[in-house]
Amino acid sequence: MAKELYERVDRKIGEILIDIKCGKVGLPDLQRPFVWKDFKVRELLDSMMNGFPIGYVMLWSAPEGYENVSHIGLDEKAYTHPLDLVIDGQQRLTSLLGAMFGQEVKGKDFKSRRIRIAFNPLTKKFEVWTPAFEKDTNWISDISEIFSAEADHNLGRYVGGIKKRINEGRLKKDLEPLTEEEGYLIEDNIRDLLSLYDYMLPTLRIKSIADEEQVAEIFKRVNSGGQNLNENNFIETLLAVYDNKVHDKIMRFCSDSKMPSDNTSYNRIIDVESSHLIRMTVGLGFRRGRLSYAYKLLRGKDLETGILSEETRLKNLTVFKEALDIVTNLNNWHSFLNLFGEAGYLKGSLVSSRYTVVFGYIIYLIGKTQYKVVPEELRRIITLWLFMTSVTSYYTNSTSAESTIEKIFADFRNIKTSDEFISYLLTQIKLNLTEDFFNVTLPADLNSSAAISPSWYAYLASLNVLGTNLLFSNIPASAFWIAGYHGSISSIDKHHLYPKNYLIKNGIVSNREINQIANFTYIDKTTNIIISDNPPAEYVDKIKSKIGEDAYYRSLAENAIPENFGQDNYFEFLRKRRMLMAGIVRKAYLKLKGEPV
Repeated sequence: MAKELYERVDRKIGEILIDIKCGKVGLPDLQRPFVWKDFKVRELLDSMMNGFPIGYVMLWSAPEGYENVSHIGLDEKAYTHPLDLVIDGQQRLTSLLGAMFGQEVKGKDFKSRRIRIAFNPLTKKFEVWTPAFEKDTNWISDISEIFSAEADHNLGRYVGGIKKRINEGRLKKDLEPLTEEEGYLIEDNIRDLLSLYDYMLPTLRIKSIADEEQVAEIFKRVNSGGQNLNENNFIETLLAVYDNKVHDKIMRFCSDSKMPSDNTSYNRIIDVESSHLIRMTVGLGFRRGRLSYAYKLLRGKDLETGILSEETRLKNLTVFKEALDIVTNLNNWHSFLNLFGEAGYLKGSLVSSRYTVVFGYIIYLIGKTQYKVVPEELRRIITLWLFMTSVTSYYTNSTSAESTIEKIFADFRNIKTSDEFISYLLTQIKLNLTEDFFNVTLPADLNSSAAISPSWYAYLASLNVLGTNLLFSNIPASAFWIAGYHGSISSIDKHHLYPKNYLIKNGIVSNREINQIANFTYIDKTTNIIISDNPPAEYVDKIKSKIGEDAYYRSLAENAIPENFGQDNYFEFLRKRRMLMAGIVRKAYLKLKGEPV
């Protein structure tokens, strides 16, 4: 029989929560976004009150070599480092710590908040807190008050205050005061609530003999209350153990990227996740693209020899921290993200793959910090690179994203100078943006009705690069994507060129055919009113008379619409427009290269 990597160590809820508060048990979720809804916390408490099972908790007994690591959490701890780490059951324990002890958690926006659960001491019911429970004298609006009173040895006075408050509420409503029996019931129900401290929680502990790769595999195989664990969850836990300040820095950067503010990582391209920063840091510091390398490096593995050692662990952690400083440097971060705007991708909704951002940033930083590419030249080549990788779905088109970036890193090992770095990227760009790509591959990709389409986004980005106005308008297409501009989503519409109802009346009823990419364009409200559901042959005459024939045909050409628009068979129109749209993308590419359009 295989040697078991775990042991059964069932714990009372109160014991394990106290151990978390003092740092004996590490709970990384205190620094991660809390994803459970409050109603789920209410259901958790209700299940415990009724004696129902609530799942199990899995701990990892800190292995040898962890003696000098830091504690996990938001405040000072009695223990300088955790003896056990919670790797499954994190959300359940975070819920209970928040609801019972009043511990603040981080919401999805990374802002601190309270989990407040109300309790009716007469009916023994739980409800999610609302302002109404503050006013309702029959409810204790926050159960953490009860646990706090017990901890302060002040429960008797607290319960007396509850009874007094209920009686005052009844008096205002001309109701009879609490009976003696109801008074005893309140005391009993509050004692039952406090007895949740003694709720026995099935607990498994992974033994210290298990190494990081075995624990990581367990992470991927267990299911935490409906939340699938993954490599990134494990790496975050490992970081929180080895260097909590590094972990906190990563989480702060992620938080700031989502909240508009000056001098932070906030941006309009990507909501940064911890896995993004870990990938970027490992990519820059170690030239490795697979996320799994992170926990190998943090454990102290020499990737060349495969040997584990404490000396290598400390060295790897130093390299990781130095690379993270570069990755989270706001000048680097915003200078890179601004290049998306130059490539026409003015908003994150146009960027279909996060790998375009994550791996693009690594390559940008390698060019800047390791190959010392002249800033203006780096700006030009990375803008082209972002355009190419976005247009072609470069990282995911033919193989896995990690395999693609690993190959690039392998190629970089033979590159010694800034000129060789630029030459390599230019070669890759030319190999992917060929004449065949523009004449065959891209038109074929545009033959789609997919809601998320890199080829459609490439066309829109190209309009931004070329400074094209909206169809039949003098408003730049880019106005739609620029925050604060008067041409916002409220005044610009995505519209069918051949209106939906018109096509249905003519026997074309399939949404796949009606919603073809080539049948869409952005227009302003005025043009939308003119088009409505009218046949193209009718509304084009109205538009010609409104803006003039020269402006009409110029707008058609700029927006990739055939000159005889409205006269063609619908499917012939689609075929022609796909070719013209691909031509617009090619023009944008030439402009970014600095060649004649």
